[in-house]
Amino acid sequence: MKIKLLFQGDSITDAGRSFEDPHILGGGYVKYAAAYLQQAYPQVEFEFINLGISGNQTKDLVARLQKEFVDVQPDIVSILIGVNDVWHHAGDRSWIPNEIFEERYRTVLQAIKEKTSAKIMMLEPFLIPVEDKLYFREDLYQKIEIERKLAREYADVYLPTDGLLASAFIGDEPTSYAADGVHPTDKGAEFIGRLYCEYMKKIIDKME
Repeated sequence: MKIKLLFQGDSITDAGRSFEDPHILGGGYVKYAAAYLQQAYPQVEFEFINLGISGNQTKDLVARLQKEFVDVQPDIVSILIGVNDVWHHAGDRSWIPNEIFEERYRTVLQAIKEKTSAKIMMLEPFLIPVEDKLYFREDLYQKIEIERKLAREYADVYLPTDGLLASAFIGDEPTSYAADGVHPTDKGAEFIGRLYCEYMKKIIDKME
């Protein structure tokens, strides 16, 4: 069995991936997720494609929807987006209206449903508790709730990253997962990659 798996998102997905060859996955959670999936499914011929772009927000995914979602025609697409929709507006708290955020994300999900046969995995945006970004929660909580609602409509699997990271911090140092609160360390990337594999099994097991 062959599976074309497309990773989409912002810098957390990008993580130094190659823009010349998107099969060169970078150093983030995508690298770990791919390794764990290959180990779990040695009988599957995976094609892993990383098209995450640092700095992206939901509006950017809409802008590249045709070329970098639909034209790829993946069997599975996973999306981790949302923290920049908060961060890029945090300086003066000019938060994106929730209805605009929902409309943008819904546009992406609806197009995947209508123009591809891909299964959809959504990953929840997350924030590690660091002092200078704690106020991001004012808006991030609302955006997470919107993503959870959209996941109930569109997703085949939803990975509640923010909550699972909060659980992992018990008895551990949160900043060891992401020193700046947003971009995972190797430890954080491995943790998310391992979770990714476990949740992705819910899709792949039904495809076999």
